[in-house]
Amino acid sequence: MPEAASAPTAPRATIGDSEFDRDTALTRRAPGVYDIDLLAGWTIISAVNGGYLLAVLGRALADALPHSDPFTISAHYLTASQPGPAVVRTDVVRTGRTLSTGQASLLQYDEQGREVERIRVLASYGDLDSLPDDVRTTAKPPAFPPMDQCFGPEDGPAPVSGSSAIADRLMLKLDPSTLGWALGQPSGKGEMRAWFGLADGRDPDPLSLLLAVDALPPTAFEIGISGWVPTVELTVHVRCRPAPGPLRVSITTRNLAGGFLEEDAEVWDSADRLVAQSRQLARVRLS
Repeated sequence: MPEAASAPTAPRATIGDSEFDRDTALTRRAPGVYDIDLLAGWTIISAVNGGYLLAVLGRALADALPHSDPFTISAHYLTASQPGPAVVRTDVVRTGRTLSTGQASLLQYDEQGREVERIRVLASYGDLDSLPDDVRTTAKPPAFPPMDQCFGPEDGPAPVSGSSAIADRLMLKLDPSTLGWALGQPSGKGEMRAWFGLADGRDPDPLSLLLAVDALPPTAFEIGISGWVPTVELTVHVRCRPAPGPLRVSITTRNLAGGFLEEDAEVWDSADRLVAQSRQLARVRLS
């Protein structure tokens, strides 16, 4: 008797042909000016996720500058972005042989049709493939359980507090030791760790690293604070082109004071390389 045919598996998306690529694609209206519709599928509660927005701006700068890879990008989030039309304006600050620097702003329109700046970015771009292989580091990959021993939003009986449309776009598997907040028992430690990928299987690249650093639940949840934690400023350093496969993201907060906290993130690839680092200043509502 012939064996039963196995169920067909969905094809994995590829870099350049994935939901993330389509949803961060811009239309060039004029040199340095781009149009985009920010999609509701990338929202946290009602605001568009900051990492997705950074990837949009990062893609615009990759088009505007002679180098294509973000090395360092710093964003100030001025007002909350909403799903809908937006304009990105870029300026080339300096071009060099190994690095080029540019700035970009993302703007939307208020009810009177006036432009409102949402984010302003300053970034330096280069060629990651041209970097030497020499690595001298004391950094070590984060230690947490294998993916099949971690938990995502789909593993709970109901959506966890703060979950949103973006969860459907991502593959997130959280370290159980940083999930106390979801059970009403936060550890009091400002730590969050997870396996990260895109839900359609697209492998990581430098632009998706800009999303990865801001895609996990806030560390404030494990400190015992719930609610929206809006980003004030986010700086990302991309260290090398990530290998195919899931990423490991580790985020820590050491200090919450005056209603603000920092989040320091490390992103490690499947080859145990530190591929991105970030620091974020975020606001918390204490009452």
